[in-house]
Amino acid sequence: MRIIIIGAGDFGYHIAKALCKKNDVVIVEKEPASLDRIGELDVHTLQGNGGDVKVLVEAGVKKADLFVAVTRSDELNIVACMAAKLLNPDIRTIARVSNPDYIDKPVDRRNKIGVDAMVCPELALAAEFEQVVSMPSAVSVENLVSGKVKMVEFKINKFNPLVGKKLSEANIPHGCVISAIFRKSELMIPHGDDVILVGDRILSVGRLESITEFRKMFGESPGQKFRVAIIGGGNVGFYLANMLRKTDFYIKLIERDKKRCEELAEKLRGILIVHGDGTDISLLKEEDIGSMDVTVSATDSDERNLLCSLLAKQFGAKKVAARVDRFEYTRLFEMVGIDVAMSPIQATVNEVLKSTMGTGIESLINIEEEKGKIIELTANQGSKAVSAPLKDLKFPKGAIISVIVRDNDVIVPDGSHVIAPGDRVIVFALTSAVSKVESLFG
Repeated sequence: MRIIIIGAGDFGYHIAKALCKKNDVVIVEKEPASLDRIGELDVHTLQGNGGDVKVLVEAGVKKADLFVAVTRSDELNIVACMAAKLLNPDIRTIARVSNPDYIDKPVDRRNKIGVDAMVCPELALAAEFEQVVSMPSAVSVENLVSGKVKMVEFKINKFNPLVGKKLSEANIPHGCVISAIFRKSELMIPHGDDVILVGDRILSVGRLESITEFRKMFGESPGQKFRVAIIGGGNVGFYLANMLRKTDFYIKLIERDKKRCEELAEKLRGILIVHGDGTDISLLKEEDIGSMDVTVSATDSDERNLLCSLLAKQFGAKKVAARVDRFEYTRLFEMVGIDVAMSPIQATVNEVLKSTMGTGIESLINIEEEKGKIIELTANQGSKAVSAPLKDLKFPKGAIISVIVRDNDVIVPDGSHVIAPGDRVIVFALTSAVSKVESLFG
């Protein structure tokens, strides 16, 4: 596949890194200095303005399959996609857009103006934080199949009743399955004889009711009212607070800019807005940050987010989550004790990757720095995966079907189950097995 990326910043770099091994990638960037880092990747580069038709033609837009505009300018990204579509009506276009005047959901479709997918990284990040805040026992949470299925990652501590048990003895709620175990640096597809150890992170997939029941093993009670602190009232902090307003959680938002506090107080009725610095120890003590069930640091500075999170953890906050703009720092944050570190870049990368995969891909989630993937597929008539018992399918080693959704039924399958055309299928796959999974459903 031939792919053109406009913008060689962090977004452009990580998208190119994810795609360049299997695709012909061209990166267009106006600033020469920004192209220096790209030199380590196996891609073509072109210096120029991504909104200039002549530059796009030189980049090969007329023969390209995918066009991704991820500069810092929303307007340039939109214009570049419109131009690409005019030059090549068959090309798929994706634009990064952050201004709330242009977009009000994490991913939107604007086909009429030539943008097949408009991605707001800040809204996507806020939505991910909202899932994690709503389930404090979880490390990460994702909705699949329009919310009918949840994927949840839990960490096993020494008090958890699952410690020392084989999976076959773990009494996992019906309608829920453990699809993967993270153990130190290893990502495993578990079997019945595998024993759960302290420090393991387990990836569970299942229907909402089953996941709710499973949460009880991690100390959560249904209907529990959580205390949440958000540090940073920029776009991500505002989006998150606004999403949480529909809950009955106790929420406070700390912002150091007084004028911004006044704006937030006007827009976020019912939420306590505190004017102050999230790195101020006296303020954190005064606001009783240690009593919080979840503290989210969402400023536009990685350094401040790290410091705020570490201070909150030191004061006793049960769970701390942090925004990390430098994607490569997410693992570092977790290594020093941050429970959840999330980057706005990942949502954009996932949307682009979904566009490069086969037909029937509904959603795609990278797991553990792209060691594995959760793939949501629609089973098509005529594909190899349809109309044969699962035990008779030559399903690739390194992949597992977690659940099948048929209409409103969520099924945890065994070898006797048969996938029917139109079923939504959730597959966990190690990266090495993804292409074989695609071929089964293609």
